[in-house]
Amino acid sequence: MFLVKKIKKGVIAAAGRGTRFLPAIKGYPKELVPILGKPNIQYLVEELIGAGIGEIAIVHRHGNSMLKRYFTPDLELENYLKKTGKENFLDSLRQIWKKAKIRFIPQSPRLPYGNATPILAAKGFIGSDPFIYLYGDDLILEKKTGGYLRHLIEIFEKYQPAIAAGAIKVPLKAVSSLSSVKYAKDKKYLHRVERVIEKPSPAQVYSNVSLIGRFVVSSKIFPILAEQKIARGELWFTDAVNTLARQNVVIAEPVLKGKWLTTGDPFRWLKANIEFGLKDKNISQELKKFLRSL
Repeated sequence: MFLVKKIKKGVIAAAGRGTRFLPAIKGYPKELVPILGKPNIQYLVEELIGAGIGEIAIVHRHGNSMLKRYFTPDLELENYLKKTGKENFLDSLRQIWKKAKIRFIPQSPRLPYGNATPILAAKGFIGSDPFIYLYGDDLILEKKTGGYLRHLIEIFEKYQPAIAAGAIKVPLKAVSSLSSVKYAKDKKYLHRVERVIEKPSPAQVYSNVSLIGRFVVSSKIFPILAEQKIARGELWFTDAVNTLARQNVVIAEPVLKGKWLTTGDPFRWLKANIEFGLKDKNISQELKKFLRSL
């Protein structure tokens, strides 16, 4: 059997406008909005590192350098923290600098808008290697950071599909704002996708299983995206997944250990803060007391 290359690379999509967070994020990327004490995107970087990924590309909006600035050491700040005995405040970032190499790739305005576009922007970084692709809005709250992503990598290595995607069951009323998966009846490949549709109307819904922003992707994605048409004004990654499901094997592996959260709008961002807060040993008890008092 053909051996899959070891997966070493991860791509994070962080090139959106984040309009639902205006005017708050007018001056900085939405991915820097904090979940408790860390920006949203740092959790994604830590998840990749936890899954054994050491080469990371963050695809950001053209002309915006703030993500790069955040992940770059600041000697003046570090000296100040050292003098004031607060060096531990940067411990989590120091771990990232130690364990991963991060590349920052501006997404050209000449490329189409859409959640598949960062892959095109990162083509030079990816080459012909399989890679991890993460949506910048999605988080996985789990006991061991990167655990689910490691499982997804194992599925990819075992079955060698075109894509191994994250999936989760959601309330039926939520499917119209996410996607809907139809599983194939296949004895060889558990959770094989027959079809998937982005943001379906009620008549188009296959099931209440939706894809989430966790994917292990083969280089087969590039010819698909090269031919894919813009739909509803965007280049949709789900449309590419659907095409590959017809031509190859695509597996949508459910999240069983961990909780999927999305931060795509202020309300769900607030819920994510609460969820993380309830798991934080330093504040969970006080937070519970506060919530019970409402």
